[in-house]
Amino acid sequence: MRPTAALLSCLLSAAAFAAGAQPSTPRYGAELEGFDYPYPVQRYRFRSQGEAVQMAYLDVRPERPNGRTVVLLHGKNFCAATWESAIAALREAGYRVIAPDQLGFCKSSKPAHHQYSLHELAANTHALLASLGIERSSIVGHSMGGMLAARYALMYPDAAQRLLLVNPIGLEDWKALGVPWRSVDENYARELKTTAATIRKYQQEVYYRGQWKPEYQRWVDMLAGLYAGPGRERVAWNQALTSEMVFVQPVVHEFARLRVPTTLFIGQRDRTAINRDLADDALKARLGLYPELGRAAVRAIPGAKLVEFDDLGHSPQVEAPQRFEAALLAALRE
Repeated sequence: MRPTAALLSCLLSAAAFAAGAQPSTPRYGAELEGFDYPYPVQRYRFRSQGEAVQMAYLDVRPERPNGRTVVLLHGKNFCAATWESAIAALREAGYRVIAPDQLGFCKSSKPAHHQYSLHELAANTHALLASLGIERSSIVGHSMGGMLAARYALMYPDAAQRLLLVNPIGLEDWKALGVPWRSVDENYARELKTTAATIRKYQQEVYYRGQWKPEYQRWVDMLAGLYAGPGRERVAWNQALTSEMVFVQPVVHEFARLRVPTTLFIGQRDRTAINRDLADDALKARLGLYPELGRAAVRAIPGAKLVEFDDLGHSPQVEAPQRFEAALLAALRE
């Protein structure tokens, strides 16, 4: 069997890192032009805060429909394409799958001036689904997408059949714990320094506890290509704005109000915490303890269930796709 272009790219990048060399970084457009998604990309066009914008999304239909729809919400350092394996598994099981790129991310618009909120992103997602004639769906959210999924279920409980949270950030309120705030301008300056090397270093240390697999490199290149391309300033600015959004808009205090059947999937090796680098050593040690955070969230959300992956980190759907997909499909069937 001949290797795919994506696999060859991953293997070459991994070999370069192993040899101590810096692999070449692709250059993608501001809306991720040049990076191919696994399914055709569609566009939902609308106006937001006085500006014409568009959300890119995947709408993948099964050959043997079961009549149900699953919506996949990506994390801050991820895109709709990162759900590639999960989309295939869901499609095979009969689900229609909608995977949007949120405004400000990946193949969607990156406005010059925008006030981001989880409420607005949830409203955008709801409007997209309404435009497709989808009244109810199961909402799956990973990382930042988990915060967004929870907000969506709070705003539109009748539209959410199930809520499935995959290592969501925001299971703790960092600012309430004393983690220092970082301004948008400071975030922007940091974002402009982003490279393939810094992305890989962060993900390897925080997401994968020092481990690395060649297939992860594709997602590093996906992000790094945005920062290396002609739209790097606009990309960095939007990322700075959304960084503040996730820090100042906690959802955790409202978990008790959720009325949607909820399952949490928690990789126990995850240690993600926003602005951890600004905290003192004593506070750092208390942040991002996902084994504790997952169990606390299940106690707070009425009737919630917990699936733990003892040996996985922040992205179970990337680290162990088949195990994650089996757990996800089992939860959807309940």
